[in-house]
Amino acid sequence: MTEVISVKFKDNGKPYFFDPAGHTVKEGDVVVVEMQSGKELGRVSEANHSVKDEDIVKPLCKMLRIATEKDLKKVAENAEKEQEALEVCEKMVAEHELDMKLVRAEYSFDCSRIVFFFTSDGRVDFRELVKDLAAHFHKRIELRQIGVRDEAKMLGGIGICGQPYCCKRFLGDFQTVSIKMAKEQGLSLNPTKVSGSCGRLMCCLKYEQNAYEYLNTITPKVGSNVKTADGVMTVTDANLVTGNLFVKPVDSDSIPYKIHRSQVKFAPHKKKSAEKE
Repeated sequence: MTEVISVKFKDNGKPYFFDPAGHTVKEGDVVVVEMQSGKELGRVSEANHSVKDEDIVKPLCKMLRIATEKDLKKVAENAEKEQEALEVCEKMVAEHELDMKLVRAEYSFDCSRIVFFFTSDGRVDFRELVKDLAAHFHKRIELRQIGVRDEAKMLGGIGICGQPYCCKRFLGDFQTVSIKMAKEQGLSLNPTKVSGSCGRLMCCLKYEQNAYEYLNTITPKVGSNVKTADGVMTVTDANLVTGNLFVKPVDSDSIPYKIHRSQVKFAPHKKKSAEKE
């Protein structure tokens, strides 16, 4: 077992293990750590704890110190310079006539490196752009192409539910979402209704799927026959969430009436996992 601390560099980012190097920290502390790319500032997501040696990617980088007021001030100064760097890069992108949309610029904590994030429909040859940026800033330059989901997570916004994007608030990693999930949840299959602002299927379809898979196993399907106190009935409509059904006598044109699924008997169907997108 090895003693480590877990550190996140973004609020909803992935935690990484670091050697506490004799320091004792608590959750929420802001610390300076040594990485292969240089010094960075992050927030402790889990205090000193032990993990199995096989769960560690070696070499394990070390924590240097608890962040000081000077360190926090430096981060704020870097954030101010990032907008200027983005504007400079946008002008150079236009000059080189590159098909890319810049999303964000990020300075490393020690200001030795600037990372520019961008989206594009295809591959982009940005070698000459990197040379010009390096000559202008006199720092190591990195350009990283990201997807539209990553762009939404990075910039944030308000979803159709009226809440901030899930990916910006709490989702750590993106998971595969399929249109079959929307079908099983009884949603409209219109792409504009089940897609997020990024244009891809809404992430919430995935983490609500397990509940709907279970509800589908305990709820009769529309068109199936069920046994009730009044005899055998055909299900004409079903609400998975409330459990309410509308049924009518088999081969009858009578008006359906409402009944709860707990009041009927039927042959449960097996749970099916959603296909990948």
